[in-house]
Amino acid sequence: MGPALRCGDGMIGVFDSGFGGLTVLASLIEALPRYDYLFLADSARAPYGARSAEVIHRYTLESVEWLFDQGCTLVVLACNTASARALRNIQQLHLPAKRPDRRVLGVVRPSVEALAGLPPGAIPGKTLPSSVTGRVAVLGTDGTIGSDSYGIELHKLAPGIELVQQACPMWVPLVEAGELDGPGAEWFLRKSLDPVLRSGRMPSRILLGCTHYPLLLPALRRLVPPEVAILTQGGIVAERLGNWLERHPEQEARLGRGGRREIVTTDDPSWFAARGERMLGRTFTATQVRLRPLD
Repeated sequence: MGPALRCGDGMIGVFDSGFGGLTVLASLIEALPRYDYLFLADSARAPYGARSAEVIHRYTLESVEWLFDQGCTLVVLACNTASARALRNIQQLHLPAKRPDRRVLGVVRPSVEALAGLPPGAIPGKTLPSSVTGRVAVLGTDGTIGSDSYGIELHKLAPGIELVQQACPMWVPLVEAGELDGPGAEWFLRKSLDPVLRSGRMPSRILLGCTHYPLLLPALRRLVPPEVAILTQGGIVAERLGNWLERHPEQEARLGRGGRREIVTTDDPSWFAARGERMLGRTFTATQVRLRPLD
């Protein structure tokens, strides 16, 4: 175990504080299988949601820098908390000063674009006219909903669309305990869904704003009316990353195409692999690493 692994240059780094980002990795591998991926879970310090914004930023930056040191040229923050609390400062301050040739992307902006109904490839920074209206919803953790990151981004992108946000504090524990169905799980799902489905107009789209939540999709689909679309972040991120690479050929050309997949964690690797198998949808072997504190 140590601070360096050196998996090889040109990998796409995928970061999460815990297990949920494996659902995003699974979608990336399915949609963009030719590229090399290095997944880092800072599971020894998870969850991030209850920590201060300063600590979240520091932990996220340490993880991003570790991925850069392994040769990743592009990093995807497959973590709503890190995307909401750390991404902007990393993109606007850290990268221009320290890593001008690297890129870091998050899950919030592409998810908001999908929530607003924008197709992949829409003009970056485009604002929809206020005549574009409707009602949509985001379900997430207390930290994500409390940050209002989705509300802020949706208001900038589509000011005419009404957003309902609902925290679902018991959903991550349900997933990590393997309680994906049955009367007990359904009670907790209904408890969080009812305020969204019974508060005025029905939303046209519901975003599962946590990377754990796709495992609850079969049960959710039975509880949500069929006319309401349920959006999951893995597919959104994979589709829009593919489009981003098409629009940035200079970045795409730097990526390795050996089909390599490496998964590392800051916690016990056997424990992480056993619990993460359900998220990735396959068995895997993990390696333990230690992150270096930033100066």
